[in-house]
Amino acid sequence: MADLTLRTVSSLTSVDRDSWDAVANPVGEPYDPFLSWDFLEALESSGAASPHTGWSPLHLLIENPDGELLAAMPLYGKTHSQGEFIFDHSWADAFMRAGGEYYPKLLSAVPFTPVAGRRRLVRAGEPDAEGLRNALLAGAVQLAQTHHLSSLHMNFVEQNEYEHLGDAGLLQRTDQQFHFENHGYENFDAFLAALSSSKRKNLRKERAKAQQGLRFEWLTGDTLTEEHWDIFFEFYIDTGSRKWGSPYLNRETFQLIHERMADKVLLIFAYDGEEAIAGALNFIGSETLYGRYWGRLEERPFLHFEVCYYQAIDFALERGLKRVEAGAQGGHKLARGYVPTTTYSAHWIAHDGLRDAIEHYLESERYAVSQDIEYLNDRTPFRKTGE
Repeated sequence: MADLTLRTVSSLTSVDRDSWDAVANPVGEPYDPFLSWDFLEALESSGAASPHTGWSPLHLLIENPDGELLAAMPLYGKTHSQGEFIFDHSWADAFMRAGGEYYPKLLSAVPFTPVAGRRRLVRAGEPDAEGLRNALLAGAVQLAQTHHLSSLHMNFVEQNEYEHLGDAGLLQRTDQQFHFENHGYENFDAFLAALSSSKRKNLRKERAKAQQGLRFEWLTGDTLTEEHWDIFFEFYIDTGSRKWGSPYLNRETFQLIHERMADKVLLIFAYDGEEAIAGALNFIGSETLYGRYWGRLEERPFLHFEVCYYQAIDFALERGLKRVEAGAQGGHKLARGYVPTTTYSAHWIAHDGLRDAIEHYLESERYAVSQDIEYLNDRTPFRKTGE
């Protein structure tokens, strides 16, 4: 590895698009739209992920002597813990009460996106892929140490990477989300047939109530227009203002996404006559439909479930996708066929005392998460053996 160069860049505009995508979505791996140059750079150039918003890009690159990109890590300097969905506010508060400085910190994640994926990215076919991944981790830790940062966090990593990071000495944390898994269902009715009788009836009633007087459209690729994005942005701002106080993305973000990756986007709109009254934004991976944002102009019974969950299942089944990930949290998804799924993160803490305290906390938290998932798995709406 001595002849390789390890460096950071403060903007993806300085990285060749095809070179980044070759490590972010290597041949043979499932396509992840959130790791693509198109998506990450759109967040940066629109100002959504920038030093002004507390997300300073510090992407780590490994290049060979010819300047070819072999490996990379999406990395951000953070001055707060907003937009991460892995909550470490209590860690920050405790450290600051003890006289420490928790911010700034380093974060390897996709901004504002609670989706599991690769974080140490290596080009396909590299003979020493594991060595490159180790070099990325060592480089990120060294960056944190050099700049006297409190910590390095790797959020929503895949399970195998979680295990490797634990072996490397990082603290391990788990949480849960609710995902729909496609077990070869031909259509929505086939999915319903897998549910218990009472749950099946409830879902049918919900869909009938939600769909009453409305029509639904799936908009992707060439069917998407600027007018659709204007409408959805209104939905997004309304929801964001009520839930988060200050929405993360801006109209330019959506404009860039439309220009670059319209075929990787699905907008689901609900219309009352000619007026769109609700909509949900999804991203399309090679195996997964990712639900991200939703909004509505008026409240209607079960409309949120229909637009965000049931229509997403319909689309995934039609496309032959393996799953639907409908965002963070949401125990109400359980009754609608979305099952509890473990999510993983890993953390390097510089201060020994803070590290020991967090390590003890995480031991009990992991146990609580596993117990909760076990409890919920016994209460899914699916038919039990013998029913």
